[in-house]
Amino acid sequence: MTNDLTERFEEHRGHLRTVGYRMLGSLSEADDAVQETWVRLARTDTSDVQNLGGWLTTVMARVCLNVLRSRRTRKEEPLPVHTPDPIVDRDDGVDPEHQVLLADAVGLALLVVLDALPPAERLAFVLHDMFGVPFDDIAGIVDRSPEAARQLASRARRRVQAAPVPDADVARQRTVVDAFLAASRDGDFEALLAVLDPDVVLRADTGGGVVPLVGAAAVAGQALTYRRLSGGRRTVLVNGSIGVLTAPQGRPMAVMAFTISGGRIVEIDILADPARLATLDLRALDD
Repeated sequence: MTNDLTERFEEHRGHLRTVGYRMLGSLSEADDAVQETWVRLARTDTSDVQNLGGWLTTVMARVCLNVLRSRRTRKEEPLPVHTPDPIVDRDDGVDPEHQVLLADAVGLALLVVLDALPPAERLAFVLHDMFGVPFDDIAGIVDRSPEAARQLASRARRRVQAAPVPDADVARQRTVVDAFLAASRDGDFEALLAVLDPDVVLRADTGGGVVPLVGAAAVAGQALTYRRLSGGRRTVLVNGSIGVLTAPQGRPMAVMAFTISGGRIVEIDILADPARLATLDLRALDD
């Protein structure tokens, strides 16, 4: 019976991990939530459960909701801005294992928006808009009425729709990022301004909290400040969009994700926290 239960759970593991990543923006926390879901399954009599996938999704959502609420109450969290875990691939294609996580164009910019939502709004939006879970089911998870759950998703949807719409053409993205890198390397301030949106936002997570930098002039100045660290740069895909991995002597130092809209860079997210970089799955980059 245990082996049969394990096999049935493994059939849903990939889906649950995807739910966790979109709910939490953290692969490690998503994996922990999947494990907790397995523990709860193993301790529960599910003989009367007709839809195991739906039951597991509900349990996974409850676990993730607890994690999100815990984040909100942690006093050690210095700032509300969080850089989600990036999914890094070779620039010539997405690894099949990552494809499920990135379906529906789940870019880093979208995860940043989701991370700013209240926990219940994030859950309602992710479960309904991304996975088609009925509001009647969501209502039970957030202890609200179905109509209140619908309103939670609606508020979240407005926030998501207000975010920049990324250019889908990867070749166009590459052209813009290449121009940014060249201008940074050459110390060309005007060329940097030409590829940056006037209201561009840069978020850099170095492990001590994230302070957003806003405005083309400020971001261009920052790019010039760090141009000496351009060694070991490699173009990659970050959540399916063109990005950059800086890894001198093969040691990851930073992952840069670019959100490009209308041919200009509107957001740059940099993960440079050594502890979090060490947990990234970079196997897809192996030649």
